[in-house]
Amino acid sequence: MNRMQSSRKAGLASLVGTTIEWYDFQIYGLSAAVVFSTVFFPEVSTLAGTLASFAVFALGFLARPLGGIIFGHFGDRAGRKQILLITLLLMGISTFAVGVIPSYETIGAWAPILLVAMRLLGGIALGGEWGGAVLLSVEHAPPGKRGFYGALPQVGSPAGFLLATTVFAIVTAATGDAFETWGWRIPFLLSGVLVAVGLFIRLAVPETPVFAEIREKVQHTASAPLIEVLRNHPKTVMLGIGAFAVSSGGYYVYATYMVAYGKNDLGISATTMLIGGIVFACCAIVGNLTSASVSDRIGRRPVFLTMALFTILYAFPLFWLVETEVAVLIWIAQGIGGFANGSLYGLMGSLSAEMFEPHIRYTGASLGQQVSAGLVGGTTPMIVTAMVASAGHSWPAPAWLALLAAVSLLCVLVLPETYNKPIVAVEKGDATSSEAART
Repeated sequence: MNRMQSSRKAGLASLVGTTIEWYDFQIYGLSAAVVFSTVFFPEVSTLAGTLASFAVFALGFLARPLGGIIFGHFGDRAGRKQILLITLLLMGISTFAVGVIPSYETIGAWAPILLVAMRLLGGIALGGEWGGAVLLSVEHAPPGKRGFYGALPQVGSPAGFLLATTVFAIVTAATGDAFETWGWRIPFLLSGVLVAVGLFIRLAVPETPVFAEIREKVQHTASAPLIEVLRNHPKTVMLGIGAFAVSSGGYYVYATYMVAYGKNDLGISATTMLIGGIVFACCAIVGNLTSASVSDRIGRRPVFLTMALFTILYAFPLFWLVETEVAVLIWIAQGIGGFANGSLYGLMGSLSAEMFEPHIRYTGASLGQQVSAGLVGGTTPMIVTAMVASAGHSWPAPAWLALLAAVSLLCVLVLPETYNKPIVAVEKGDATSSEAART
């Protein structure tokens, strides 16, 4: 198998695998917004049930840093490929299991307890998945295309949401009133088939040439990658956490909170809001690939800073458009937001991989992303729901989105440009030529 064939297979495996994992993860977010408050938390008010559902949603994110640390450790020591097979399998098991958990009315408190357990397992799996998928693609990338290849696993997030939302919308329409009793289980049960497909594709991909070079030339891997990352790169890790804030938290303003806000607060039909989610995901895919391709030519920082500034300016108009309650304007608002958020998220694959040396790259890249996802991404729907309820107005939601964008903008301003940094260097400071950097 030549390099181009390996690159394409690695890119496809990363894209398909992350799409499946994000499908698994996203159907919980959609279910939390639409139905879980009545299935698992029927003893409380609609608002309290929604908050409880989002709290469990947040637990999965809080588990992601643990997954990043555990699987990052073994990914830096044993290789990228084997870890990715394990994370995909774990996510599939946890998601399928949610689909067979009895309701609160059937088994009482055990229902939300089992839901929490499966959510934690899924969070750990996704925490380990992201870093490995990015490295599988970036470390296989052909010259001058690290940004584009790094965006392929990033596309898995909106693609997974698109798949989840489409399935959710079809099942909602097909099952009608039965959706809240048994129809909601169907998207979770479909996960078993999707995971089998993902495992088949990933089994055919070789280990990355960068990791193979570490083993061949250095003949050892980091004994404690986490300690080395924290000792040698604390500033980079902190800036990485901040850089991810807008794509992590902003994504869940658009994709999860907006569904609950439109349905529960504005009285807009769930179908209208779910279609808005589909438009968001489609535009996010375009934004992912567009910004990443441009960054391969002019650098990661200028593209990121431009789109972060746009997000700050667009946050309030986004909600003004949604609050018109006109379906077409809602879909336009979500489409613009999807392109902006996708543009930011697409850059973070290559940027995160380029921040760290290969022998600690899985741990380093995972740590910043997963901590940000845990602290910001998973808590955003709950925080925004609570703030809006307290204020009696929607303004805290766009204010939160603008704040996250400002934090990310400032962090990327401090980070150095990385698109011309060598990806194959085993030791910090190796090969500095721009041409070598793109190989």
